[in-house]
Amino acid sequence: MQEIVERIRRSPIMRGLSDETLRRLASVAVERRLSAGEVLFVQGARRRAFFLVVEGELEIRHEMHGQQDLRVLLGPGDEIGEAVLIGPSRHTASGRALSDLRLYELTREAMHEALADDVGGTLELLSRAAHNMSRTLQYASSRQLAAEKVHHASESRREHDLLGERDVPEDALYGIQTLRAVENFPITGIRLSHFPEFVRALAMVKLAAARVNVRLDQLDEDVASAIERACLEVMGGRWHGHFVVDMVQGGAGTSSNMNANEVIANRALELLGKRRGSYDACHPNNHVNLSQSTNDVYPTAIRIALNFDLRRLINALTSLKEALEHKAHELSNVIKMGRTQLQDAVPMTLGQELYAAALTIGEDIARLGEAVRLCLEVNIGGTAIGTGITTDPEYAQAVVAELREITGLELVLAENLVEATPDTGAFVAFSGTVKRSAVKLSKLCNDLRLLSSGPRAGFNEINLPAVQPGSSIMPGKVNPVIPEVVNQVAFQVIGNDLTITMAAEAGQLQLNAFEPIIAFNLFQSLEMLSCAVETLTSRCIVGITANAEHCRETVEQSIGIVTAVVPALGYSRASEVAKLAAQSGRSVREVLLEDGYLSADEVDDLLSIESMTAPRPLPRRMKK
Repeated sequence: MQEIVERIRRSPIMRGLSDETLRRLASVAVERRLSAGEVLFVQGARRRAFFLVVEGELEIRHEMHGQQDLRVLLGPGDEIGEAVLIGPSRHTASGRALSDLRLYELTREAMHEALADDVGGTLELLSRAAHNMSRTLQYASSRQLAAEKVHHASESRREHDLLGERDVPEDALYGIQTLRAVENFPITGIRLSHFPEFVRALAMVKLAAARVNVRLDQLDEDVASAIERACLEVMGGRWHGHFVVDMVQGGAGTSSNMNANEVIANRALELLGKRRGSYDACHPNNHVNLSQSTNDVYPTAIRIALNFDLRRLINALTSLKEALEHKAHELSNVIKMGRTQLQDAVPMTLGQELYAAALTIGEDIARLGEAVRLCLEVNIGGTAIGTGITTDPEYAQAVVAELREITGLELVLAENLVEATPDTGAFVAFSGTVKRSAVKLSKLCNDLRLLSSGPRAGFNEINLPAVQPGSSIMPGKVNPVIPEVVNQVAFQVIGNDLTITMAAEAGQLQLNAFEPIIAFNLFQSLEMLSCAVETLTSRCIVGITANAEHCRETVEQSIGIVTAVVPALGYSRASEVAKLAAQSGRSVREVLLEDGYLSADEVDDLLSIESMTAPRPLPRRMKK
């Protein structure tokens, strides 16, 4: 019983409750054990309990459009589910044991019963839960709402830097330089934590540096071990809520690098049994940033993160390609009129049209894979301007080799680090390829909107799934909102590419100071485009149906089918037929038969609609 009391007492939202209140809560705490892979709770299910992790790791994942994103990794001492104390709600993510897990469960009903006559304890607990949720929203990114455990504390610690001293919240893993950056750059409201692969990439670089530094006898083993454990936790998804610096910042990324240095240093201090901020034992600059500079850490982390982030877009595009191929096969027998410049051209099948779209998506997948390989060349080890000042001669090659092991990527050291440090050409090339994909996706969505237009005063060849009412004034109207949103994402990606181009051009001398806006736009483009493609596939493409009879009728009435008789009549006489059909209102078939251009058998053969959708043997000579 006393062990449970002490465990609960250490919970940030229960710290400071009276002994009586803690004993009451401990009396209803139930120990639960889960094996690796077992599910604790499921997204969408009703919250029923508050949990305290005692041993093992719990991963929290959010699912949307069939994709699961790791929100956070919780470990010993962490808690989740304080929202259940406030009122009934549903889980916004799923929790699964990553390893053998031991935790305490306190259900909402049991806590209410235990505290039924403890009004003071109940009010204090609710107040702390509400305050903790508010604090969580302040520090968590929009992607991780209610996931990270950044707790408010009335205490603060005094830290100092070049400019003086400041009070940093005692519960913050970040330090004074991050605090100054938060104050200096209230630009987008989008923090580093919004892009988890970037945060993980920063931790990977710090981990590689620590391992190499200890091998080169530049770092004490106990400090290096603590840094390594802290980095692995960040890589696993923990502590992301403490990466609070705005993505867009002055200083060429120094604030991002220092945010990582301070979080890792303070977590390492905890692992060493020290207080946060006691930097004599593990210093953000002297230890975590050893043998490094923002100017090689930051661009290296961007390159690593781009390789990881692209995987989601590739997966989304692959699913889109497969959905288009499936739909092309399903609608392969639907004959329709092809169009050029929005005018009737010649017949084709809807399957041919959709399969062509699938092929172009496949081309984009291949080009993206080629373009991101440019980002495998890194300048880590160059430090300030590429000369490698403050590093051991063996460091650069060793840290790249270590990064290859950590990331699983085929990273290579740039041939000349002085050249590589200010060079952003790879980002420009990669962004251009992402833009290419966005442009082609937008064209596909333009086509979908045209083909589904109407339904009675437009093309009306296909039906897009109806996902929401389309008008606040026109009853029954349904708009193509999914293609429309993809169009808008494409416009944003195209604009982002221009920003990246201008930022790359604006670099001066030995460093490009504008890499933060490059990184922000690259990550934003990948994230938005991935979400857009997933939405397009799941909410639009898979539900397309065809109006086959209407499609065939428009083909039969089209003047464009006169093209099929050119091999028999020649271009000039076929043009006469087209002109007569347009002027008289008759069909091409009727003109050919009534005016004696061809026999009935010849007309039936040449105007066979199915035969117009593929090559066929031509007559040996044209009629005079």
